[in-house]
Amino acid sequence: MSRDADQVRYVATSDLRNPTNFLRTLVKDVTACHELSVILFIRDIKAAYRQSFLGIFWAFVPPIVFAAGFTILSNAKVVSFGSTDIPYPAYVMMSVVLWQTFQESVRAPMGGFAEAQAIMKRLRFPPEAVILSRLLSVLFNFSIKLILLVGVFIWYDLPVGFSVILAVFPLFALILFGTFLGLLFAPIAMIFQDFSRALSVFFGFWMFLTPVVYPVPESGLFATIVAYNPPSSLLVTTREVALNSDLSLLPQFFLMSAVSVVGILIAWVLYRISLPYVIERSGA
Repeated sequence: MSRDADQVRYVATSDLRNPTNFLRTLVKDVTACHELSVILFIRDIKAAYRQSFLGIFWAFVPPIVFAAGFTILSNAKVVSFGSTDIPYPAYVMMSVVLWQTFQESVRAPMGGFAEAQAIMKRLRFPPEAVILSRLLSVLFNFSIKLILLVGVFIWYDLPVGFSVILAVFPLFALILFGTFLGLLFAPIAMIFQDFSRALSVFFGFWMFLTPVVYPVPESGLFATIVAYNPPSSLLVTTREVALNSDLSLLPQFFLMSAVSVVGILIAWVLYRISLPYVIERSGA
């Protein structure tokens, strides 16, 4: 990287030629990006709601629509999803909120870096600020959806205990896994715009392999697919802990939590290594 006047020019050279300096730079950027990440977060939230007439209402629409649609199908015997521990509409709304949060955590790094490309071509700033600002946006959006979940618990008179607080930990693991995937896919998405469109299609299919609108199957090939579908155990455990239910996918949950922690570290390093190449290619 070389500085020309007040601009930064990215040159595609490997940072791993000096691993010590590379790691020192990573740590320095993480510790220096907190203030900038908050500024970017506030800017993104203002931009998201400035031209929205209904504002946060749109955060409630997908869970309610999904719950209403699948409840109608279930009551009409068009499809049979099996029995759930709580009323089916509450089950779907809670699950859709968790799925949306996972999906947003995957898209967060990808969207953040796509929007920051133009700035990165001119200025040197810690890319971790973009990651943290988008993670704050994911948490902010979930806090809005939490209003809906509180309403669901009250309307359906669901039991509330200390386990609701403990659900923060599997929820964090779910967001961490999504962020890992988002970081891993970000360089590809920055170069190939078709990747983001393909991911939208894949998410629609992926959701039906995850127990969002149906309970966890107990036996058969599909039960195995669902159990080892990466986000399944994280989403299901979050839901079961919040409802103080028996934990049905606990071994898979611990496995995916470990994968998330190790994976996000690897994806972070890979992204920092690929960043000069991606910016140089996108500016060519």
